[in-house]
Amino acid sequence: MVNRERKIISTSVDQTRRVGQILGQCLRTGLLLAFSGDLGTGKTAFVQGIAIGLAVSEKYYITSPTYTLINEYPGRVPLFHVDLYRLEDPDDFENIGLYDILNGRNVVAVEWAEKLPVEYFTDCLDLHFSFMDGDRRSITILARGPEAEHVFRLFDELFQEQKWD
Repeated sequence: MVNRERKIISTSVDQTRRVGQILGQCLRTGLLLAFSGDLGTGKTAFVQGIAIGLAVSEKYYITSPTYTLINEYPGRVPLFHVDLYRLEDPDDFENIGLYDILNGRNVVAVEWAEKLPVEYFTDCLDLHFSFMDGDRRSITILARGPEAEHVFRLFDELFQEQKWD
């Protein structure tokens, strides 16, 4: 299957959140969302949007799990937000229960995913965030594998229908 990719330029935190919401609306089963990019590029805002798209209750405030390592949110599909920034040893991933939640039944948004073993990237969406100028951020989404490709096609259709002011 051919990989699919889309590059998006976001001009605000709200727009980044909205793009995440569109992706969240497309998620029907568990999938790894592999986030990479510098601190402050919008990864957590994007996950906040995913939570909205997954119908996570507004009573949950989506924050970066930098110190908790994993935050769990119940939604249409369970959402786990993981931050591997402070972890170095792959044994740490086992100790925090990461491999248990990568079971195909959960949406697992992993910040600093480049630290994961390569075998976890066979069916996932890679999301890379980078700074541009001012408030602008570049978000590149790449689908790898059949489920990710399916979600990407749904996302791309919805994204293209949006009117961005």
